[in-house]
Amino acid sequence: MLIVRLALRRPYTFVVMAMLIAILGVTTILRMPTDIFPEIDIPVVVTIWTYAGISPDEMETRIVGNFERVLVSTVNGIEHTESQSLNGISIVKIFLQPGVNMDGAIAQVVATSQTVLRAMPPGIFHRS
Repeated sequence: MLIVRLALRRPYTFVVMAMLIAILGVTTILRMPTDIFPEIDIPVVVTIWTYAGISPDEMETRIVGNFERVLVSTVNGIEHTESQSLNGISIVKIFLQPGVNMDGAIAQVVATSQTVLRAMPPGIFHRS
């Protein structure tokens, strides 16, 4: 009840306060995309290997291990690699150094995967 009495005694104060909230709200909404969603520029190339009917452990040792071993010596500017193997699928993320030419890195990864593909079991597929 105290707020209602105060609003009835001082209506201009509450009108000014409502206008201030509206102006600050609009200003905050206009600035929000840059504050909450900064631009993230991490150079990453992802390769997916698919081979039906193989266990994650076997996928890791037979396919991903060989691929990562060749990647390190072939592709320029690798910071680190991460891989995750599931039943019949393996995802390899290749994180590159900042400022690396992405077109060249993608071309090197595709060329490396095509070279490694010949040593892999028949029926395996990959996408980069």
